[in-house]
Amino acid sequence: MRAFFVGGVCAAVSIAMAATAVAKITEIRIDLTEPFADGASYGAAGAYVRIKGVAKGELDPKSPQNAVIADLDKAPVNARGMVEYETDFFILRPADPAKGSGVLFYEVVNRGQKFLFPWLEEARAAVPVINDPKLASDAGLGFTLGRGYSLVWSGWDPDAPTANNGLVTRVPMAMENGKPVTRRIREEILIGTRGPADVTVARLAYPAASTDKSKARLTVRSKESDTRTEIPADQWDFVDNRSIKLLPEGAKFTPIRIHELWYEATAPKIVGIGYAATRDLVSFLRNEKADAKGTPNPMLSAAGQSAVRHTLAFGISQSGRYLRHHVELGMNKDEGGKRVFDGVLAHISGAGKVFANHTFAMPGRTATQHEDRYYPENWFPFSAATTTDPVSGRTAALLRGDASDPLLMETNSSTEYWQKGASLLHIDPAGKADLTLPANARAYLIAGTMHAGRANVTPTAGACANLSNPHNPAPALRALVAALEDWVVRGTAPPPSRVPTLAQRNAVDAGSAAMPVVKDFVRASGGNRLAPPVDWIDPPASGVTNYPTHVSAVDADGNETAGIRLPPIAVPLATYTGWNEYRAVPGELCDRTGSYLPFAKTKADRDAAADPRQSVQERYASRAEYVAKVKAAADMLAAERLLLPADVAAYVTAAEASDRF
Repeated sequence: MRAFFVGGVCAAVSIAMAATAVAKITEIRIDLTEPFADGASYGAAGAYVRIKGVAKGELDPKSPQNAVIADLDKAPVNARGMVEYETDFFILRPADPAKGSGVLFYEVVNRGQKFLFPWLEEARAAVPVINDPKLASDAGLGFTLGRGYSLVWSGWDPDAPTANNGLVTRVPMAMENGKPVTRRIREEILIGTRGPADVTVARLAYPAASTDKSKARLTVRSKESDTRTEIPADQWDFVDNRSIKLLPEGAKFTPIRIHELWYEATAPKIVGIGYAATRDLVSFLRNEKADAKGTPNPMLSAAGQSAVRHTLAFGISQSGRYLRHHVELGMNKDEGGKRVFDGVLAHISGAGKVFANHTFAMPGRTATQHEDRYYPENWFPFSAATTTDPVSGRTAALLRGDASDPLLMETNSSTEYWQKGASLLHIDPAGKADLTLPANARAYLIAGTMHAGRANVTPTAGACANLSNPHNPAPALRALVAALEDWVVRGTAPPPSRVPTLAQRNAVDAGSAAMPVVKDFVRASGGNRLAPPVDWIDPPASGVTNYPTHVSAVDADGNETAGIRLPPIAVPLATYTGWNEYRAVPGELCDRTGSYLPFAKTKADRDAAADPRQSVQERYASRAEYVAKVKAAADMLAAERLLLPADVAAYVTAAEASDRF
């Protein structure tokens, strides 16, 4: 295994945080301050303002506190011996910070984008991001603003898209002997899943040091488990040092097929600086009055006091994995030894971290059963509980067991159990025993949801065999955000974890989660297994021993029996899963997409379709009976603090208007 792979694994190294670290924000530049939503008022906090700017910082590459940052020792330094960086930030806070709740709510951006409003607040948007919120409609339900939170976003990935107001960091590249580092790397190219299917030119993650094809290799295969087939040099070419094409001219990459290019890459940016940028910006906003030039902290009240008393972090998908990595790296303790985030909620991150604190990092990679399988993402430790790794023999926990640990919540959809090893959060990595999480950690499965589940999504098939899953986890997320706030601010413990367990016999192997046989509905062939870290440049072709993982058991309808069962699962009108399969590649799980299969309306309809599941008419004697059952299920969740009163009412209203009767 190459030495430069170690960047992510070095997170396990214990860092002497009390050393003379001098990492800090040196300058705050405010580029815009203006009213949000024409001065609309939100609860006791009143009107809000939008603030955009740039924070400049520097890191001591010799500090033990920063030693965990891969390649920081290869960065150019200024006259003081410090490594400089910049990060974009965006703040949405009460116009009078003193009127807010004192909670700084930091959302980690996902590939530079803000997910908060479409995913948590159910704001309607043409795409699942709202990157430049200006209007009251952009804030959706106004849940976070109504609670008086000051919302903060900042960049951490230097190569995240900047179009549509994306937030990034600007960091130096790694140098050796006065030149940019050059290494042979592997680039996986898969078209038509997370991007367009009609592609003739594929862009590379890093520039090629040479476009000499004799120094490169291109292969293709249909399934992840297939043997690679070499593509001869006369059938492809470099377009330039950042992209390749197939020949003859105009040939298109076949969607879903896995192409891999080995080539000499150069100029890697030191992406791991992004973790320190988050650490130091949040610490500055919480604790400092001004930068070195006297520019005031934008979170100060009119009286010159910090309006931040508590800090919560929220991340979705890649951003949730980022937060898990942030904690593991020891970045939740600032240069003065203070905790950065008091509470963390990582959503749909499974057992993973991010391929970011590495040489030639590619933070956008995320492993599924079909693609990106052996890039660094899933490495021990997985759980907040202390466990022993059966592969390495190491004993460790994600949390560090000191005052820097946040109160940690992890929420996952069904997809993360099928594709992202989420059961490793609460079942030991040998797969033999349920874990007891420490008192400062909780884990929740939101049953029957898929990875990209959110409100206002219309079921479509796309590249998948079945319709995608429209079940929305946001009502449970809002209740858990409120519970996290109560936990941090008032010391009120949140609801107990809700996950499948071995003890209750509802944590099962993917092959045991039997689905009903319904005409034209494609059933999953099996779930993903997480492999221990391997050489991501030359991964083994076979023979990798995977960690055993589990999924939730299902009922006769195929709906999950464990976790938080929101009304669409507790009182169902359909089957909802966290998995799907590619239509063009049977047996391969379709990215991170779920499936949706409505019940027939009448017994005659289901008999005609040979559907073994009861029809809507057979389940519920009337709409009134259905509405009453929905209300009872929602009320029970509310009593358990897993649903807020406003969402109870919304479920009842939706049941009364359902078109299934």
